[in-house]
Amino acid sequence: MSDILVHTEAGVMTLTFNRVERKNSITGAMYDTLSASLEQAADDAAVRAVLIQGDPTIFSAGNDIGDFIAASKTPMGEGAGESPAMAFLRLIAAFPKPIVAAVCGPAVGIGTTLLFHCDLVYAGDNAAFSMPFVNLGLVPEAASSLLAPQMFGYHRAAEALLLGEPFMAEAALEVGLVNRVVPPTEANAIAQAQARKLAAKPLSSLVETKRLLKLSQQGAVRERIDEEGLAFARMMRAPAAREAFTAFQEKRRPDFSKL
Repeated sequence: MSDILVHTEAGVMTLTFNRVERKNSITGAMYDTLSASLEQAADDAAVRAVLIQGDPTIFSAGNDIGDFIAASKTPMGEGAGESPAMAFLRLIAAFPKPIVAAVCGPAVGIGTTLLFHCDLVYAGDNAAFSMPFVNLGLVPEAASSLLAPQMFGYHRAAEALLLGEPFMAEAALEVGLVNRVVPPTEANAIAQAQARKLAAKPLSSLVETKRLLKLSQQGAVRERIDEEGLAFARMMRAPAAREAFTAFQEKRRPDFSKL
């Protein structure tokens, strides 16, 4: 069975993380599926909204650590094209139709940052959001270094991005990252119902309203994704990230005291 389930019904394309045994960590192949699905949804007039969801116990543990480790060992400039993760980020940031998300359990790294590009987010009361990039010797991605301060305020964004500690569903509701907190067993169904409400509305109005909502920040978001991507690629091959990845493999705490 696929690690990303794709189902379209009643004008809603539903993308479900389906790798629960690996905490829905996202591989390059999964990013490719997500990107291809978004491209299809953007071009298909029958698709009026997209829903991204996980399991009631886990949304996503973020990037697959094996992919991270492999990428960190590849010299910069080797190979052609951008990474599958970067391609996905560019697509979701520019996606013209409404995106709804249902988030339960841990949402780590890109599991949280992709939500900045969703239009409606419904969280289970067990949701735990975190952006632990600094803890891996890395930097933020998905324009989160721009969008988190705008949404949270600088000091709360700094706490989330510099310390990288989890914050729970009620805190996410308070800062505006989610629309509503619901029981985990109901989150996917509630998000699906909201997506279908959107799908019943005129597509031209949905697209134009979303364009206007995001108009003031579109250029800045694209620029920040590019800037973060360059820094991310550089830091991934630096000593701090190598220590973090080695520590993960050796099941120990990383030692950054000399880095």
